[in-house]
Amino acid sequence: MDESNMKSFYELAKPFMNEKSRRHFVASVALTYGRGGISAMNRATGIAREVIRNGINELTEDFQHSSTGNETEVRIRKQGAGRKKAHVKDQNLACDLITLVEPVTRGDPESSLLWTSKSVRNLTDELNTMGHSVSRETVRLLLKEMGYSLQANYKNIEKNQHEDRNEQFEYIYKIMKETQSRNQPVISVDTKKRELIGNYKNNGKEWRPEGQPLGVNVHDFEDKELGHAIPFGVYDITENQGWVSVGITHDTSRFAVSSIRNWWNEMGKDVYPKAVDLMITADSGGSNGCRRRLWKAELQHFADETGLILHILHFPPGTSKWNKIEHRMFSFISKNWRGRPLTSLEVIVSLISNTTTKSGLSIKCAVDNSIYQTGVKVTDEEMESLNLTPDTFHGGWNYRIAPRGNNMA
Repeated sequence: MDESNMKSFYELAKPFMNEKSRRHFVASVALTYGRGGISAMNRATGIAREVIRNGINELTEDFQHSSTGNETEVRIRKQGAGRKKAHVKDQNLACDLITLVEPVTRGDPESSLLWTSKSVRNLTDELNTMGHSVSRETVRLLLKEMGYSLQANYKNIEKNQHEDRNEQFEYIYKIMKETQSRNQPVISVDTKKRELIGNYKNNGKEWRPEGQPLGVNVHDFEDKELGHAIPFGVYDITENQGWVSVGITHDTSRFAVSSIRNWWNEMGKDVYPKAVDLMITADSGGSNGCRRRLWKAELQHFADETGLILHILHFPPGTSKWNKIEHRMFSFISKNWRGRPLTSLEVIVSLISNTTTKSGLSIKCAVDNSIYQTGVKVTDEEMESLNLTPDTFHGGWNYRIAPRGNNMA
């Protein structure tokens, strides 16, 4: 029977069958068809392959032919009838499987599984080596029955936590609420991951015609002509708005402060025309790190230009993911361009600019073509000239920079 006949036959019988009988019907035809029967019935009827497989399992497991030899006469098995499950027949199977998959290995320290992936195949091989007679499908089903599932690593362990970590979080929150209550701007800043420009694989998936994945370069070697992109973001916490400067050279402190300057000129000063203060939250490392002399020197230039009193508060080491720009802006940018090769600066700018959320996030983006050199030194004399005042609480993390000539008295 070809697929067109299958379809016609199924359409004729369909009105007289319920869901279960339709499932058994297509399963029986698929079995009769032989190899490729499931795919053929899927194409002919539109019924999912998994549904057809379930029908085949029901036919083969829940029914058996009667002893009379009459193929049309069947009987439903009584409750508890049929072949016993593997772990019921083999009392030690489940215990040995748990021993293999538990995080703390309690089995033979010489076992090869200790240093290999705990895949179903390897678990099956190891169980058979231990004297069990078991298939991969049985191991997979048994793992599910025991409450196990495939899971990825989860980043939730922060090492070397500072003793004042929570106090710093509370301090940042307190200052932020106080600043917002005076209608003064509060921004979160950080550098997004450096991206290669070109036809390179970008993690994630997007909808495309089946069997037609987008081809990308096999190797991720930087194209010397296209180069790379360094997005530095500024997120306005109060207004749920963002700015991203896309740099093309190096992630330096000068580039970081230039991005803040671009945000202020393009967005900030229009939203906050009466601003006298600007609160900035940042990580403790990178181009905006709390120990970067150039970061503080460039912020001083920015304060001198704008007349703003800057209040900078850094998150403790190892807690960068708590910075609001990470989960309120950067995460949505990554979702918006997932599965898309970043083939040009124009593509990057467009994807970032068109990132939105249901909560109203909007982002502006532009390329920064300036050349930012590394290794720029700030002398002791320049540091002494800064109008910088540490806070009484953790002055290394929290400090104010005012325009020179303003003593913040």
